[in-house]
Amino acid sequence: MALRGWRGTLARVQQEFQRRPSFDDSLQVEPLDVPFEAFALPVSEQPLVSVIIPVYGKLEYTLACLRSIARHAPNAPCEVIVVDDRSPDDSAARLEQVGGLRLLRNERNVGFVGSCNAGAAKARGQFLLFLNNDTQVMPNWLDGLLCCFSDREDCGIAGSRLVYPDGRLQEAGGLVFADGSCWNVGKFEQRDAPPWRRRREVDYVSGASLMIRREVFEHIGGFDARYAPAYYEDTDLAFAVRQQGLKAYYEPSSTVIHCEGISAGTDLHAGMKRHQLTNQKAFVAKWETALAAQPPVGTSLMHALRWRRRGRILVVDSMTPEPTRDSGSLRLSAILRLLDEQGWAVSFLPDDGRASDEEIRALGALGTEVLCRPWVSDLPHWLRAHGHELRAVMLCRHTVAGQYASLARKLAPKARLLFDTVDLHFLRERRAAELSGSSSMARQAQTSRKSELALIEASDVTFVVSPHEQTLLAAELPLAKVELLSNIHEVHGCRQPHPARRDFVFIGGFGHPPNVDAVRWIASEILPALRLQLPDARVHVLGDVPDTAREEWGGVPGLELHGRVPDLAPWLDGALASLAPLRFGAGVKGKINMAMSYGVPVIATAVAVEGMHLKQGQDVLLADTADAFARAAGQLQQDGDLWQRLSLASIDNVKRHFSSRLAYEALERALAPARG
Repeated sequence: MALRGWRGTLARVQQEFQRRPSFDDSLQVEPLDVPFEAFALPVSEQPLVSVIIPVYGKLEYTLACLRSIARHAPNAPCEVIVVDDRSPDDSAARLEQVGGLRLLRNERNVGFVGSCNAGAAKARGQFLLFLNNDTQVMPNWLDGLLCCFSDREDCGIAGSRLVYPDGRLQEAGGLVFADGSCWNVGKFEQRDAPPWRRRREVDYVSGASLMIRREVFEHIGGFDARYAPAYYEDTDLAFAVRQQGLKAYYEPSSTVIHCEGISAGTDLHAGMKRHQLTNQKAFVAKWETALAAQPPVGTSLMHALRWRRRGRILVVDSMTPEPTRDSGSLRLSAILRLLDEQGWAVSFLPDDGRASDEEIRALGALGTEVLCRPWVSDLPHWLRAHGHELRAVMLCRHTVAGQYASLARKLAPKARLLFDTVDLHFLRERRAAELSGSSSMARQAQTSRKSELALIEASDVTFVVSPHEQTLLAAELPLAKVELLSNIHEVHGCRQPHPARRDFVFIGGFGHPPNVDAVRWIASEILPALRLQLPDARVHVLGDVPDTAREEWGGVPGLELHGRVPDLAPWLDGALASLAPLRFGAGVKGKINMAMSYGVPVIATAVAVEGMHLKQGQDVLLADTADAFARAAGQLQQDGDLWQRLSLASIDNVKRHFSSRLAYEALERALAPARG
């Protein structure tokens, strides 16, 4: 990234004068030159959010802004307040014709700061969203900002991704340097490029689209009047929020078009803009102590963007995690979230190069930058450009680590090399070979063993998911540093009593061989035995199912193949038990953790519960034959007290062994030498 200074300025000048269309058609920009027709805004008697728009003339922009709000009405209840600062045109008279609008008129011209504070004083919402009148909102503009507050307890301010009408990025949050000067991050860049798609802490966000809790705004005293009529009031507000122990966040899922300069112009020595230099001096005088901790003038943008971060970490897996697809994705997503909480700048690269917009958005909400095509061609090229920035590289699965471990050592010389086994592949393959009696599978398991053990020896730290695997590796490689980083689950709790429950679930997609074998066993033996005990029993299979499997087992009485579902909660809230009839495999089973996090008792094989701290009859019911599964199911159906004991023990097991706290501590131990 270019240095701030003449190189950064030159790059911006070159970008600014590139020939581009005036409007990006994909943004659906509202036209300005249209005859006025009455329309209505979303309105609520009990708004959660008050949208406050200060205006001084420029009626055509105000109306376009309001029409965009009407077009992209948020899900959250809101009210829209326009504060007319004695406009020189007929803005007030025309705005009175907009349905649902609360129009306030200042008795005298008080400027942007005074108008925002006046609107806030009349607002009824728990949140205030300050919006310039020369903006137009896009889908999710308001709800995205609210999501930032719900996801981040320390969120004091959330600001939108601001883009120009031609589609280029205008601002992805702002930087403040030690002299009080500011820098609009990402200006003129491609708005969907990876660096601008992740939520992150920033020094400030523009008042063009800024959300804050009303109680925090009032406690601070609103926008500071010393910056009247305008400029630096938004930067000052962010510093005041930080003084309260909160943070300002840039929220990329909220996009707002901003016609920068329409309201105030761009000449620093004329009009409203002339206050910018004067107010910078006032800002420096007020925040002299806090500014001493900001990046010095001349700091490179790359360094300034990560000023509050411990360093940069790259995580590589075979594909982008999608938590509804498999337990490995759920675990990796939780790990990415924890790394962000620990203060790391996290980048994720899928080895297959693919990530959907929804996957990029989901990981962006965790604070993770997604490096995928078309922006990043492959890992070797990216490492050559950025490897020197990294403090750690985490390679997931031996198929990925085997390709890139030596390259990461060479191109990221300052980085710790972390190997996340996900599960020991050779252990799973060996058990599959033993079950099938296949000599070729046994040879493959031995090959995998050699490669995995070599990777563990070459890595600074290796993560395993079960104590069994940790013990096995301690015997095989006593000098290797192996950390237990197991599955990570939120405890949802039991939400339906025993009498309200029926049927059984199996959680797992067909991309994992042990799951295919398990469903085959359910269809051929377990379910028929189960229906002898409980004639109406059904087993709901929740996970990716190929058409071939539907053709093979679609007619089995009581077997329902639902495929991947967006939310497991409705199924687990109504299930009598979860089945885990795994006959081979390795690692900790996310399907068991997930069921137990909802207080659903589990019937499982001994292989399935390996390394999960579960005891027969106390936390789980063990079964290694079809008849044993049927007997256990009958017990749970008939004995409500047994069901309740297992439900409570299941929840307790997740709390004690699969919590975020334990994973957080494992990551801290692994990364402690990598600070800096």
